[in-house]
Amino acid sequence: MDDAEREETWSDFREAVNMSPSRLDEWLATDESREAGQHKDGGESTGHASGRRIAEILRTRKDDLTDDDYGHMRKVVGYVRRHLAQRPSGDVEDSRWRHSLMNWGHDPLA
Repeated sequence: MDDAEREETWSDFREAVNMSPSRLDEWLATDESREAGQHKDGGESTGHASGRRIAEILRTRKDDLTDDDYGHMRKVVGYVRRHLAQRPSGDVEDSRWRHSLMNWGHDPLA
């Protein structure tokens, strides 16, 4: 990945992820967070695991991010964009849709 791709990914990621690492950690500790998303074999959901990784990325100095980190950042951007486009009608405050997005570092009500 060249510097221009890294910069674009960084910018898109910072736009998509609107929760601070501490806010994300607080959210991930809730029952609502653990219940949202698809669970593999009854374990942690994909989004919950992603949220932990996102919090780590947010705490990492930009110069210390790896290509693997940037790959995950692109995955996050794609997820957030796709799911924002699928916003359900009505009140979403306590919806699984919002909870899933929050696991990926984006609170649509923020």
